[in-house]
Amino acid sequence: MAKIYIIRHGQDADNSSGILNGHRDMQLTDLGRQQAGEMAKKLKDANIQVIYTSPLIRASETASIISRMININKVVTCNQLIERNFGILTGKLTIDIPKYANKIIVSDDVQYFIEADGIEDFPSLYVRASKVLERIMLHHFDGNALIVCHGDIGKMLRAAFYNWSWEEGLLTSDFKHNDIIELINE
Repeated sequence: MAKIYIIRHGQDADNSSGILNGHRDMQLTDLGRQQAGEMAKKLKDANIQVIYTSPLIRASETASIISRMININKVVTCNQLIERNFGILTGKLTIDIPKYANKIIVSDDVQYFIEADGIEDFPSLYVRASKVLERIMLHHFDGNALIVCHGDIGKMLRAAFYNWSWEEGLLTSDFKHNDIIELINE
């Protein structure tokens, strides 16, 4: 495989309200659909052969918009690309993270909660990301692939690809709705 592109889904209602959604299954906002269209324009010359997407609506809707706009027929739902389970923080305001989390790492003004009731921890998320990458690289090695996912799993995919620790992955730049991460074998 020449390249893997990773994008974060477009904005959904929780994102626009500052709510941590984790596994909450929300549709894109109008802005989120516009962001997906902008991503498609940026990726039109990327020679993408397949799109892998999280099963959550916000990601699958983003993948659908992109696949239509760049004429990709192969869209594969990958359950392991689902966002991290936010446990007790699911549905809470982002400003309330310190009320529920026992440990936080801040990077680019984003608060990553490390310890809180019921969350999927980052070491587990990192292992899951590594397995997803292995499977994609094993089953699809011709042409480029696009992964449509979420912020935390996206950062762990990049960390696993480059053999960084999960902590190093968190300390990389924020993964915004209009960002494209290119994973390139060097």
